[in-house]
Amino acid sequence: MGSLYRTRDCFLWFMSLVYLFAFTSLYIQIPGLYGDNGILPAKLVLKTDVDSWQDLMEGQPTLLKLMPRFGLDVQTGMDLLCFAGMVVSFFCVVSRTARDFVSFTLLWMFYLSLYQVGQTFMWFQWDILLLEAGFLTIIIAPFNLQLLGRKRPVGNPHDSITMWLARWLLFRLMFASGVVKLTSQCPTWWGLTALNVHFESQCIPTPAAWYWHQFPEWLLKLSVVATYVIEIPVPFLFFSPVRSLRIFAFWSQVLLQMMIIVTGNYNFFNLLTITLCISLLDDSFCMFSQPKYKKVSSKKKSVAWSGLSGVANYLFPLVVLGYIGYQTVLLFNIKLNPDFTVHSKIAFSEQQFTRWLETVMPYTIYLGAASLGFEVVVSLVRSVVMERGAVRKLMCLAGTVVFSLFAVFIFTVTLVPHTTVHKPTQSALPKPVLTYHSAARPFHITSSYGLFRRMTGVGGRPELIVEGHASERAATKDWKAYEFLYKPGNVSAAPPVVAPHQPRLDWQMWFAALGNYQGNSWFLNVVYRLLQNEPDVLELIAHNPFPEEPPKYIRATLYHYHYTSPKDCAGKANCAWWKREKKAEYLPALAMSDKSFQDYLKHVKLADDDAPRKFRADNWLAKAIVWLRELIGQPEGLGFTVSVFGSAILVMFLNRALF
Repeated sequence: MGSLYRTRDCFLWFMSLVYLFAFTSLYIQIPGLYGDNGILPAKLVLKTDVDSWQDLMEGQPTLLKLMPRFGLDVQTGMDLLCFAGMVVSFFCVVSRTARDFVSFTLLWMFYLSLYQVGQTFMWFQWDILLLEAGFLTIIIAPFNLQLLGRKRPVGNPHDSITMWLARWLLFRLMFASGVVKLTSQCPTWWGLTALNVHFESQCIPTPAAWYWHQFPEWLLKLSVVATYVIEIPVPFLFFSPVRSLRIFAFWSQVLLQMMIIVTGNYNFFNLLTITLCISLLDDSFCMFSQPKYKKVSSKKKSVAWSGLSGVANYLFPLVVLGYIGYQTVLLFNIKLNPDFTVHSKIAFSEQQFTRWLETVMPYTIYLGAASLGFEVVVSLVRSVVMERGAVRKLMCLAGTVVFSLFAVFIFTVTLVPHTTVHKPTQSALPKPVLTYHSAARPFHITSSYGLFRRMTGVGGRPELIVEGHASERAATKDWKAYEFLYKPGNVSAAPPVVAPHQPRLDWQMWFAALGNYQGNSWFLNVVYRLLQNEPDVLELIAHNPFPEEPPKYIRATLYHYHYTSPKDCAGKANCAWWKREKKAEYLPALAMSDKSFQDYLKHVKLADDDAPRKFRADNWLAKAIVWLRELIGQPEGLGFTVSVFGSAILVMFLNRALF
């Protein structure tokens, strides 16, 4: 692989953008989710009595433990860390110089600190993926030390090693996401009918998802086959020595992520995955300028070698991609029907797939080790051959050795989550590997993944409709529904476009509908805040039907939602997007005076006999944070996130134009 200076900078810019979206989206939801009067007050899960370094690192390491030393409570401390993350990531988007080791260390520490108290509203795979990718970004980013008269960050020989770690993370993410769809034994994935329900049943669909849902079944099945191909065999091309295969793998992954962006609101996750895909590129890619490394002078290249290399660059990709296509046709029994539709069906059994996985899992480890070893050797050679000056050579050589050792450690630790998809392989790992992974676990520098493991919503998309009643007697009629900001409710309301913002309450309401309130105790916290008409929580909801006085009762009903079809809309000027049917009572009418409810509130320490105490800012830092919160408030998520992003892009172009 050639120079990675521009590639690295592009990767760091996109990581800065992901962080900006993540912090901005979370900031406006902190009062309603984690405030003292929020759904899951962060102060209830955090021990702030810190007297030593050991106390800080014990349990869940977070900077929030230090907030009392600055005169801040937990909620104000979360505001501080989140706003600081917004500021740092904003400058990283705007300025290349800001994208350095220090900035990304701060961003990772801030997000980890918030994640540790995030509870169920931050237990998503994209949050842990951001923590792992963010940790790798720390070592990918330059130190920006003004050494040897250099005026700006330059590429280093060890860049290929650190960028390789991002490539390995991408491989683990995509390979596991493909494998778990089959190991889960989900009938929709095995029957190639997952997309028949996915566009309808995903958490927050976009308007385009309605149209995708209307596609013919044969095309949706073929799309599932394409998903398998992109997620299982194509990731092996990430480590190909042939550049054109890596470029093909890059565009395959980007295509998949773009299709997901068009049809679903998955916040910053798809952008983060595309960012990891940049690790497959080099500075010769058409989006980047030419490599910065100085090549060893040579008057004339070998004509024979150039010819052989050219043939290999064309012939080898054709053979590899042809083989993948041939196996795809066989394994999925793909046939062209007389009516020009395409038939597809899985032609292998679960036992055959299990045997294949048992065989291939050790080879994924060998492949990763060999690829990393190759990058280390190449970097060492570059340090000696391609750098000028004895001091520079020595520094590059020392840096390459240090980063190589660190990369080997990270690779070793990641083997534990990587082999989660096949327990026998995981149990065969050496005990020291498991020990190192356990030691690193509190910092979330590596995790296991597996997106869309099982398809939910078969037979109808489950949705909760929350209603309130104003009178002391809960009559059957006069119930008024709460409208949420983004999740389906009103059948006539179009699905929204909300990414890259993540409305975390709306997301959790989707998960709650898949189970019951006993398994989602936080839902009772929501009910409690609605019975109080708590302003911070109501900011997370689109419409409060009780603006004057809080309701006396709250109940929740389970419905099954389905997309309408073109036939349903035939001859209608205004057609609803959804149709629904009532399935069951989810939560019976609940009043504040209910004894069991009161017992629960006392158990989770949510109900306090004393009036809630408002935080008193008694120093300049606390006053500044409170002032910022009062100034910004809790605006609509997508608009605020896009506004901050637009401001960053404007400042970035002004900065380039003026300086």
